[in-house]
Amino acid sequence: MSCDHCCSYPSSCITSVPVFKGMKEADLQLLQKVTRSSHFLKGEIIFREGERSETLFVVNEGLIKLTKMSAEGKEHIVRLLFPGDFFGLFSLLKSEKHYLNTEAIGGSPTLICYIEKKDFLKTMEDNADLSFRFLLTVNDRLYEADESVGFLSLMEVEQRLARALILFHDKLNARNGTFTLPITKKDLASYIGTTPESVSRKLLSFKSQKLITIDGRRKIQILELDQLKQMAEMN
Repeated sequence: MSCDHCCSYPSSCITSVPVFKGMKEADLQLLQKVTRSSHFLKGEIIFREGERSETLFVVNEGLIKLTKMSAEGKEHIVRLLFPGDFFGLFSLLKSEKHYLNTEAIGGSPTLICYIEKKDFLKTMEDNADLSFRFLLTVNDRLYEADESVGFLSLMEVEQRLARALILFHDKLNARNGTFTLPITKKDLASYIGTTPESVSRKLLSFKSQKLITIDGRRKIQILELDQLKQMAEMN
């Protein structure tokens, strides 16, 4: 990990997060001044379950996975974080231990921006609109968590895989429906609750149905986005 004394990307770090959009220029500039940044290589840990921190983290570039270990030592990916996503809010606001592991998994170095608790809370106190938007964001997170439970427990593997492909399509701003899988098949299997072998079989099934094309091991083009959405029950 490499750290910068002052964030080299203060504007993009802050403005990339939807909840910060619409802030007054003066407040935005104050927040940018206290924003720092660090680079993490693939496989580096930002924090581990059980650790404490008083920091709000923002993904500026790259990809992060949030994971939980089972009693048997099996890793399960709880969530993937893309540029613009933030994390660490629970530990920051409640001063409690992190309940997940956080690891950089992007192919290129992942850039994380961070804001210390005292600076973040002062900005919240001085900006009622920002505080309200954070409440809405937390509500959205709770909704996503509830939806994720149903996503894993009620849907078939092909439905869960279709949802994951649509997520990558949207988050990676796929051109002509084409993107490179940002994670390994092993991680994808962990994310949707199945095995790498099942992921490979279902991808080939999607290909035979002409829903997608596969170029090499990880380059995918979605040919029938609406059909995938119907399969994933997203319409």
